[in-house]
Amino acid sequence: MTVHLTSVLRADADGAARVPVEVDDGTALRGVLDELAARHPGLDRRIRDERGQLRRYVNVFVDQDECRSVGGLDAAVHEGSDVRLLPSVAGG
Repeated sequence: MTVHLTSVLRADADGAARVPVEVDDGTALRGVLDELAARHPGLDRRIRDERGQLRRYVNVFVDQDECRSVGGLDAAVHEGSDVRLLPSVAGG
C-alpha cells in the first residue's frame, strides 16, 4: 500500500511524495503509522501527539474515507490501499 504525503510533510520524509508500506490485509492504520514512525520519526511527531493519537488538525484518508469516520487509528488498511496524510492549512 502507499502513503501519500502533501508537500508540507515531505521534508520530514526525506522529500518523498509517496512512501510504500507493506501491510498484512486488514492491518490497522495505527500499524501503518507505526511503520512510518520507525522510518521517519519527525513525520510521526507532525501527525500524532505524545499519546500516539492523531493530531486534531491532521486529516487521514484511507482510500476515500476520512479515518475518523471508519474507526480512527483502528481503521483497516488493505494491500493496495492508499493512505493520504493531509494537515489542515490555516492563514489569512
